[in-house]
Amino acid sequence: MAKSKYTYVRNFEIENRLLPSTWLVARIDGQGFTNFTALHGFRKPNDVRALDLMNRAAKMVMESMQEIVLGYGQSDEYSFVFSKDAKAYDRRQSKLSTLLVSRFTSAYVFYWSEFFPDTPLKSLPAFDSRIVMYPSNKILRDYLCWRQADCHINNMYNTCFWALVDKGGLNRKEAEKRLSGTLSKDKHELLFSEFGINYNNEAEIFKKGSVLIRDKQHTNVSGPDGQPTKRTSSVVSILHCDIIKDKFWTQHPEILGGKATRTEESGDPAGAE
Repeated sequence: MAKSKYTYVRNFEIENRLLPSTWLVARIDGQGFTNFTALHGFRKPNDVRALDLMNRAAKMVMESMQEIVLGYGQSDEYSFVFSKDAKAYDRRQSKLSTLLVSRFTSAYVFYWSEFFPDTPLKSLPAFDSRIVMYPSNKILRDYLCWRQADCHINNMYNTCFWALVDKGGLNRKEAEKRLSGTLSKDKHELLFSEFGINYNNEAEIFKKGSVLIRDKQHTNVSGPDGQPTKRTSSVVSILHCDIIKDKFWTQHPEILGGKATRTEESGDPAGAE
């Protein structure tokens, strides 16, 4: 940057560097998506096209920001976990946050027609972004548990709500009143006894959200001598699995170990796309 007598104004900029040796979690969240989804005719209670679009945008973010070790998405939000040792942009909060959310938003617009070929984009989608530092593996896991538990609670409520409205003939206020004070077991019973819906059979993407991890892909190629050989590359895989229990973390120890790509010993991820 060229120097001039005006360069002093840079002294007013705040570096806002994030603490070292902490997990960085950037969470993006859709702004005004109640109106946005209504305007574009999203299906209720879940529109798999919209979820797949969110996953595609998140995958692009992970492919472009190599220090992200895991992503978790549900509804109109996504969380991205940066390694404790991440050094991108000197861990400057404003740089990481703005770059991530701008890439996600531009990818959401770029891939829109791929998932909604018959629905032109009628308004501009917007997402906000924040970054939170977590000092330990336990707190990081608890954060992710919180988001997945939120996914389950919201999805069960919405499944019941829209069943009451679309199939039960109730208006929205009546459906809200019917569900007020109900527990999980009550909602299971309502869905099954009144609408023949076994909630346990609902798609995992709706109940558990989406988990993005880095994986290894082996491709058969011809070597310099013409002999067949394997080329290994890193790819982002999408899972729909439980991240609250220990099984996921046992199968993917490289995530909490701070390594981007899982090791050979970790085994094949179940349900990868």
